[in-house]
Amino acid sequence: MSTGGTLIAIDLDDSIGRASPDIEHERAVAIFDLIEENRFGLPGREDGRYRLKLALAERRLVFDIADEAGAPVAVHILSLTPFRRVIRDYFLICDSYYEAIRSSTPSQIEAIDMGRRGIHDDGSELLRERLAGKIELDKDTARRLFTLICVLHRRN
Repeated sequence: MSTGGTLIAIDLDDSIGRASPDIEHERAVAIFDLIEENRFGLPGREDGRYRLKLALAERRLVFDIADEAGAPVAVHILSLTPFRRVIRDYFLICDSYYEAIRSSTPSQIEAIDMGRRGIHDDGSELLRERLAGKIELDKDTARRLFTLICVLHRRN
């Protein structure tokens, strides 16, 4: 990654909608984790501190990026279609993981958790590929952003 930019704020557009208190909590945690530590840069720009507003428009995820003062910098629109399978698989394995916690052996839980992390890695790598040339993310930031996208998907 060539830039050392960072996200300082993430806002969700009203298009995202409201969800249950549990999912709203997951959203807040995902945003907190993302803001706490991230690498987020725009090709061809100096290191910067960015504000990101996420919105949904016609099955697309809109990345509305502004500078620290709130001045518009870029808008990137990303189709969610390529993410359907990985998000579905991620939710299925998460459900299996939470069920396993209640009734399975530690080795079974560990095996399911390894699968869950693998699918999460697939989703974050897909995100990096889809944003290539538009937004530069390190692996950990992509993982955290993928988590947030999953939480947003669960809301709708």
